[in-house]
Amino acid sequence: MLTCVTRGLFIQLVFDCRRLRKMQPQQPGYSSSRAYLELIADLPWQKVSEERELDLRAAKESLDRDHYGLTKVKQRIIEYLAVRKLKPDARGPVLCFVGPPGVGKTSLATSIAKALNRKFIRISLGGVKDEADIRGHRRTYIGSMPGRLIDGLKRVSVNNPVMLLDEIDKTGSDVRGDPASALLEVLDPEQNKTFNDHYLNVPFDLSKVVFVATANRMQPIPPALLDRMEVIELPGYTPEEKLKIAMKHLLPRVLEQHGLSSAYLQIPEAVVKLIIERYTREAGVRNLERNLAALARAAAVKVAELDSTLRLGKEMQPITTTLLDSRLADGGEVEMEVIPMGQDISNTYENPSPMIVDEAMLEKVLGPPRFDDREAADRVSSPGVSVGLVWTSFGGEVQFVEATAMAGKGDLHLTGQLGDVIKESAQLALTWVRARSADLNLSPTSDINILESRDIHIHFPAGAVPKDGPSAGVTLVTSLVSLFSNRKVRADTAMTGEMTLRGLVLPVGGVKDKVLAAHRYGIKRVILPERNLKDLAEIPAPILAGIEILLVKRIEEVLGHAFENGFPLRLHSSL
Repeated sequence: MLTCVTRGLFIQLVFDCRRLRKMQPQQPGYSSSRAYLELIADLPWQKVSEERELDLRAAKESLDRDHYGLTKVKQRIIEYLAVRKLKPDARGPVLCFVGPPGVGKTSLATSIAKALNRKFIRISLGGVKDEADIRGHRRTYIGSMPGRLIDGLKRVSVNNPVMLLDEIDKTGSDVRGDPASALLEVLDPEQNKTFNDHYLNVPFDLSKVVFVATANRMQPIPPALLDRMEVIELPGYTPEEKLKIAMKHLLPRVLEQHGLSSAYLQIPEAVVKLIIERYTREAGVRNLERNLAALARAAAVKVAELDSTLRLGKEMQPITTTLLDSRLADGGEVEMEVIPMGQDISNTYENPSPMIVDEAMLEKVLGPPRFDDREAADRVSSPGVSVGLVWTSFGGEVQFVEATAMAGKGDLHLTGQLGDVIKESAQLALTWVRARSADLNLSPTSDINILESRDIHIHFPAGAVPKDGPSAGVTLVTSLVSLFSNRKVRADTAMTGEMTLRGLVLPVGGVKDKVLAAHRYGIKRVILPERNLKDLAEIPAPILAGIEILLVKRIEEVLGHAFENGFPLRLHSSL
């Protein structure tokens, strides 16, 4: 440690030690001074984890064994490890895994630590609003303590661990400071060589730490902080990938966690597929694992009850009665059955046959199915309802849009916990429909106001979930045209795309997650902006084979695909 501090700092530490030696334990400041000096002594100023020579083939096999799919993500990690092998002291980029919950972001970070043979530490940043959580409190405050980074390094006792900054998009800010701004110094390789924790008040070298971050969304991350990280997006899993993950990883882990084995519980592949289709609609696999755990708990109850019964039978005490004793005392005869010694009486307590889960047991344990393929058809059963595709922090989702008209003064009402951007998209959609009402055969001439003496109310169901973004533009137009024309939208068609005031359809993000969500809902046709054609390469071929992708440039093309037998438009439009 002495070689890692300047002469001035060393003199200050010696002075603090001498002052502590002169103080009594009862004096104010004794405990805080001792805690500070103990922290200085315990920090790993020079201690590092001994890295073995990197074996890229073994690292790749480990990634393939622990994570199914995620080909591009694993390839990027292998490239990262290859650079570390050729130049161990290289300042590599800070990897930031962005994706919905349950897709394996945290486990990928542990795999990196395992491949580098380094210690792993996870620091949760969710809900952190105080800058002192990163930089620490100054020692002048009562109850001061170091920041989470220095405290984590003290716990792992090495200065080159793999440090996971979990949920980096969940940090906030208030009067106590902005933790995201404090992370700018931490993640900058030119500055973190002399990271200054307020409590420590001694520069500490963080350049040897391998930082990995995770987030559900990129939007909340400040641009300056996002610029210091290399973003790697993790999309959601397809149903086929979930099935293989469940059979290979989740089911063995659930059985082990509940003290069971395949000799007690067997869940066939067909039943797991039913769980995926009827009980879970998520981008990750956490709810799938919870449902498998519910089946394992039901089996554990029966196994435990049977084990208690068998143990009671084995531990039963011999029965003695006065009648038996008197018969033996009087010399009476007692009939007894002789059991041959060669017979194995342990067969009486054989393990029962394994419990095989079927569809009936599935509904008994998990309840009736939560989802079915008829939901879209039931919701889009009347004019004014359209099916959109949105991207949330939990992956892609199907979003229904409902519109209705009522007597009023031509006002537009919006409900469903909407953000400013989606409200502007609704106003833009209504303006476009009003301007094109004659061309859409909604009114005889363009001079007639289709909103005369009536209000329009647009609602986005699932009101408890915040919604925002421009990708619902085409969905809003389709819903309004369906309302005014009194024609139903096709129930097997979903759409996404931003629109302009001139009717152009602009590209959007999250295409893979949105198409996967449409596949989970049983949607057969998806309308996408033409400029999103390049994003289709990321979608698995089996998913594309079951969905018809319709690429459009203008909103008129969207209307032609969204309605049965197309939508009639007048020629020679004015716009």
